[in-house]
Amino acid sequence: MSSENSSADDERRVWDVVVVGAGPAGASAAYAAAVAGRRVLVLEKAELPRYKTCGGGIIGPSRDTLPPGFELPFRDRVHAVTFSHNGRFTRTRRSRQMLFGLVNRPEFDQLLVEHAQKAGAELRTGVTVTRVEQHGSAVPDRRTVAVVLQGGETVLARAVVGADGSASRIGAHVGVKLDQVDLGLEWEIPVPETVAEDWQGRVLIDWGPMPGSYGWVFPKGDTLTVGVISARGEGASTKRYLEDFVGRLGLAGFEPSVSSGHLTRCRADDSPLSRGRVLVCGDAAGLLEPWTREGISFALRSGRLAGEWAVRIAEAHDAVDARKQALNYAFAVKAGLGVEMSVGKRMLAIFARRPGLFHAALTGFRPAWRAFKDITQGGTTLGELMRSHPMAQRALAAMDRRPAEAAEGEVTSP
Repeated sequence: MSSENSSADDERRVWDVVVVGAGPAGASAAYAAAVAGRRVLVLEKAELPRYKTCGGGIIGPSRDTLPPGFELPFRDRVHAVTFSHNGRFTRTRRSRQMLFGLVNRPEFDQLLVEHAQKAGAELRTGVTVTRVEQHGSAVPDRRTVAVVLQGGETVLARAVVGADGSASRIGAHVGVKLDQVDLGLEWEIPVPETVAEDWQGRVLIDWGPMPGSYGWVFPKGDTLTVGVISARGEGASTKRYLEDFVGRLGLAGFEPSVSSGHLTRCRADDSPLSRGRVLVCGDAAGLLEPWTREGISFALRSGRLAGEWAVRIAEAHDAVDARKQALNYAFAVKAGLGVEMSVGKRMLAIFARRPGLFHAALTGFRPAWRAFKDITQGGTTLGELMRSHPMAQRALAAMDRRPAEAAEGEVTSP
């Protein structure tokens, strides 16, 4: 339930942690801080539940980061992946164990917020944060951050977590720097039962015609989530890819219930994750896997870390201690998610030049398929794979050294 506090009450009260944004990163941060017994307020500009452009794939690292007792609202459980290379060289790989699950983001996000509320966090929806201030007349002391809302209302906090998406205002305050921006386009397509049955338990991943691009079909009961992603600046080509992709799948005759677009943004290696008593996480920090652009697990994991370290920042008695805790948060993020992003950037660079090689490996080379399964099922991560498997390191280095060739020469039809 949403907090009904008046603006006057909010201005008198200093929250331990204010979280801006109620997506997976924000809800995870709020839950972590509230479980620690702190006074937590979540500010969300939309009314919940709300739509989010996202495939909704829940891989192992996402599942393992969820609060205790959280029941995932799966719309389907994936046991098979069909791979294709721009519509050709199609092959399906199967697994006896579930690879990953599929959710509708409005439902999933709402449940995450409800778990944070059950832990003690309060929620205000329909409020827009315009800026945060750590100095000046709005700030009563150096241990306080002022969160200024549209209309002039001010909310005070000992620590702030920015989880307000890829166009984050909190990220702008922190000074987040980006070095990769991609455009994702997605349709939610209601389909007849006969079509839905054909896709049940199986997803499609298609390596696309533009460097670094790919498309996907994720089944969710009577609806297929169909999307494509490629580098920003290729808007017309990306739209054409989606239309061609839908057409060759035989889905062009079905009217989408939702047509949406979204920019994903990856942080630069030297991008800050904090400023003073303000932390950023998830999309607001540019944290996602650069190759697949998978963001849910990065949001959940960085959100949990942000919530835990925000508690320590809230307890800091001076700027030096607050800075120490913020640096510890940055170290925790970089040691885990940062390593995965570094590997993902290398993977994307190679994939952009040699998509056919990736396709051939995943469809015809058992260790590559096994690694894909291990990552999606949560047995390992990209970073752990590179650290613990010298063969994977050598294979990546070898692919990186080989010159690009015509993609058609790198795959054979099964």
